[in-house]
Amino acid sequence: MILRLSSFVHLVPVGADRVLVIHALSHLRMVVDRELAQMIGFFEAPRELADDDDGPPAFAALRERGILTEKSVEAELAEISNELGAHHGRDPAELLERFRREAKEGGESYWAAGAALSEADLARAKARLDIVLFGDCDVHMESDFLRREARARGIDLRVAATFPDDLDFVAEHSHDAVLVGALRARHAIAEPFDTSNEQPPFALFLAQARAIIEGLRQRTAAPILIDNLPEPTVQPLGLADRGLFGHRNRFRLANLGLAEIVETYADVHVVDMAATLAGAGAERLLDDGQTGYTHFGSPGWMLQRAEAEKAATHGLFPDTAPLAASVGGDPYGREAVSARAHIDVLTAVTGTGRKKCVIVDLDGTLWPGVLAETGSPFAWAPDVSGPFSYVGLWFGLHEALKSLKARGVLLACVSKNDESVVRDLWRYDEHYPRERLLTPDDFATWRVNWDDKAENIRSIADELGFALDAFLFIDDHPVERERVRQALPEVEVWGEDLFALRRRLLSDPRLMVPRLTDESSKRTETVKAQLGRDRARVAHGDEAAFLASLNVETEILRLAPGAPLGRIEELFQRTTQCNTTGIKPSLARLEALAAGVDSGVHAMWVKDRFGDHGLVGAALVEGAEITGFALSCRVLGLKVDARFVAHVLADIGTRHGEAIGRITETPRNLPVRNLYRDNGFALGGDGVWRRALENIHRSALAG
Repeated sequence: MILRLSSFVHLVPVGADRVLVIHALSHLRMVVDRELAQMIGFFEAPRELADDDDGPPAFAALRERGILTEKSVEAELAEISNELGAHHGRDPAELLERFRREAKEGGESYWAAGAALSEADLARAKARLDIVLFGDCDVHMESDFLRREARARGIDLRVAATFPDDLDFVAEHSHDAVLVGALRARHAIAEPFDTSNEQPPFALFLAQARAIIEGLRQRTAAPILIDNLPEPTVQPLGLADRGLFGHRNRFRLANLGLAEIVETYADVHVVDMAATLAGAGAERLLDDGQTGYTHFGSPGWMLQRAEAEKAATHGLFPDTAPLAASVGGDPYGREAVSARAHIDVLTAVTGTGRKKCVIVDLDGTLWPGVLAETGSPFAWAPDVSGPFSYVGLWFGLHEALKSLKARGVLLACVSKNDESVVRDLWRYDEHYPRERLLTPDDFATWRVNWDDKAENIRSIADELGFALDAFLFIDDHPVERERVRQALPEVEVWGEDLFALRRRLLSDPRLMVPRLTDESSKRTETVKAQLGRDRARVAHGDEAAFLASLNVETEILRLAPGAPLGRIEELFQRTTQCNTTGIKPSLARLEALAAGVDSGVHAMWVKDRFGDHGLVGAALVEGAEITGFALSCRVLGLKVDARFVAHVLADIGTRHGEAIGRITETPRNLPVRNLYRDNGFALGGDGVWRRALENIHRSALAG
């Protein structure tokens, strides 16, 4: 393979360790460090690589962006010419501009703050996400910091930014989510206000927020993330800025109004920048103490202004050393803090890297000391201390884990202990705050024995049917942590700092869900019932007789427009084994399908003598095609998939004479690959499954 630097790419040194990479046609601009620039420059002369040598991981990103190419000069030019000349007679300059918009990456050049990329920054990550930013300097200057924060979490984030009024851009650029920065109408919030006015001072801000959300929803079904406003660090009238519409309260009320608006739209989420910046120290991150009441930029930006802008001040300006000291010498600290918050929300909304189960050690982790020696989890009583004294460290940990359970995260425990001793001593007296404390019933499963903890974790993974990377393990003992890290590198391990544990559990986006559903809050009970079924199956012996003894009942419906779809979204997000195409549709997309004339969202509920499984099956239909089919793994052995498929086919058969299905193979969806074969479909040479519907029984629609 011959690899060379694209004919359209130029390298321009712009600093001690910064080189600007420019693509003349796509207008790609990328700032790289000296080492990466040298790697790129090595290919100014074509270099031959072995056919089986893809080079360093960064090569893939450089080739994808058109910086390096396998094509000859003539072939590269011909490819661009064909793409721009596809529409005969169209203005070539307009076609070039469209080509550039579609290839756009990063913020607008006027506001961009480029962190120099290294080879590691471009190395292939575990997952790729594309986002579009709508905003002004606040989010444009954050582009590189967003990408770097994502890369640290194993995400290859591609960012393209434009201005708030350029809504059509979202339809021209591939994206998994949309991020909207602080809206321009915020400036009106601080303007003089007559209390007799029927419209509150933040009405214009809320109107702009609603208009942008509605405009985006007409162009995209992807999740929308919108920033709320920072709380001011200074007030124009000081202590006299009081009352409901005082300066700081106006912004608080605007944020409350934004939260209320967001709840009326599917898959729109607030990024709480007010809490983010306040938590990191707003005075060093906001410039309302320097330049204006509503700009809400970074004080550090003044350290990076162009020298020519001093013409506005007669060339005079104070020594910036005190300013640099106040921001810790980092002019872009604000960008790093904001990027973490944005990537947190993006991770939670897309379900990237989601953890499904937290496994905790007991002695020294869930309570102090060794239970067999202390005789009780705690020795607390009100006459010893308050519940927020030393014992509060563990009470707080219990409370956080109970909150995760309410989100739908499963809890399990692995402990080197005698199970009978633990069950006998794990009790609380009446004076304990039991609503805050865990009991054995809160755990979906556990391994309390003297076996190797890594093997116990592997056993739990097999029992629950989760991949190892869906687990978080917490242990106070450094040897046990290291043993699990070495034996099970896919499992994330915590426990070094018990003081930070509660905050990490409550704040890690991989332990969050965008919305709570009834099914998620009941997940522990549902899983425990499933494990009971599994044990009964083994004890019963005869599979057919066991299934008959379960008395399985199903309810299957095509959901009406306006029906709640949060659980359907969650099912597609979480289901990897029995998911025909691996898609993760947004709530807005599901609502559009449910409202369509020739489309639909179908759901299946299942229950048996052990309990109610809840909503465990979902199918998406567009025309004659089943574009998505997901079934919870906990009902895979109950033979309900055939009932569900029959219902969906009956519905399609009311409008079409043929049904179509596709299987997109993923590393984990082996259990569903024969779904269509087992339900009367035939595989065509084009890889599409088809089934004629002339004789389909309409009675299946009754569920």
